[in-house]
Amino acid sequence: MKAHKKIKLALACALLVAASLMLQACGSSSEQVASPKRQQPAATPRREQSPPLPQAANAHGASETATGDAHEGHSHGAPGRVPRFAATKADLKNLPPVLSAAQFTGKTRLAYAAVKEMPETIAQLPCYCHCDEGFGHKSLQTCFTDDHAAHCAVCVEEALLAYRLQKEEGLKPAQIRERIIAQYGGQQ
Repeated sequence: MKAHKKIKLALACALLVAASLMLQACGSSSEQVASPKRQQPAATPRREQSPPLPQAANAHGASETATGDAHEGHSHGAPGRVPRFAATKADLKNLPPVLSAAQFTGKTRLAYAAVKEMPETIAQLPCYCHCDEGFGHKSLQTCFTDDHAAHCAVCVEEALLAYRLQKEEGLKPAQIRERIIAQYGGQQ
């Protein structure tokens, strides 16, 4: 009986280690997501105060907790292909709501807060984890309507870069898009 319990315990530990390694490989950690549940924002969300956002870490989006390729498991798309983004005013109508930043921590929280503050700008940007192919996302903004971005350093870093470019440098969405394409587009 004791040997059976030891085997069960060893298997449980091995499963926990494997799950932890898989989360790290995808750029996620227990620090980034405070709640594993997908929660919808309240009907009348309160205005959240965002702390100053840090500068983007590196061009390929490695976050402080990610190891290796920060968007493992995502498509890298065809070389030179620009992922989908909102290109017309009609595309910007009825954008889906962004999740509340309160359920996340660290850079992920800052990114969700930034997207909530400027959803139309973020909707005009492509996401270079190429989730438009794998998940049917319509723009970078779509990554923040559920917990997708919480598990993807590319989404988080792009949003933080866009926020900084708009707030600190005063760039318009088209100019930000050009910078993102130049920075992320050649790294596929």
